Amino acid sequence: MIIPEASLLGLFVVAALVLLLTPGPAVLYIVTRSVEQGRLAGLVSALGVHVGTLVHVAAAALGVSALLVSSALAFDIVKYLGALYLVYLGVRKLVGWDQPAQGRALAPKSLRRLFGQGVVVNVLNPKTALFFLAFLPQFVDVSKGSVGVQILVLGLIFVTLGVMSDGLYAVAAGTAGAWLKREGRLLRAERYVSGSVFVGLGVTAALAGNAKK
Repeated sequence: MIIPEASLLGLFVVAALVLLLTPGPAVLYIVTRSVEQGRLAGLVSALGVHVGTLVHVAAAALGVSALLVSSALAFDIVKYLGALYLVYLGVRKLVGWDQPAQGRALAPKSLRRLFGQGVVVNVLNPKTALFFLAFLPQFVDVSKGSVGVQILVLGLIFVTLGVMSDGLYAVAAGTAGAWLKREGRLLRAERYVSGSVFVGLGVTAALAGNAKK
């Protein structure tokens, strides 16, 4: 039996939900996309984010996350790549690169592009790698079989919870977005608000220190 005991599994689910429901780069990415383009765009972005999560699950199962945390250089490379990507998304919004000429309606991004951006946002989130390295092993029982398989099972449970919780964020934000887009001044302000959010997230990610330091 590679699934933890019921009490231990329940503790894992509660802890995972606390992490997932706490707004971070992935949640704010999903909310921003939902406000911009509606619930479907947010849901597709959420799916992309959790495909990115699967990369971290696989890395944890193979022991790669241990290398990431133990190496300051590897951590910094991932951290700053993620920060630069978030700042890039924000700058595009702030300078109007995504805005069409002559005030025409903003052309929506393709669902494929939104999905791909979601994958990148979470793959380059070092806090996700740190979570899987530091937390999942606490729920592993070496007497029950392969540690890698146990981590994979726990990771898939985490991803399932993440798709559900982020899906709720996407639906709620998409509903609010429909109202916001009927408000002219709020719609014009959205470009600056969402751009600032992404730049802020990028700066925060860049300043996040390695717990090993």
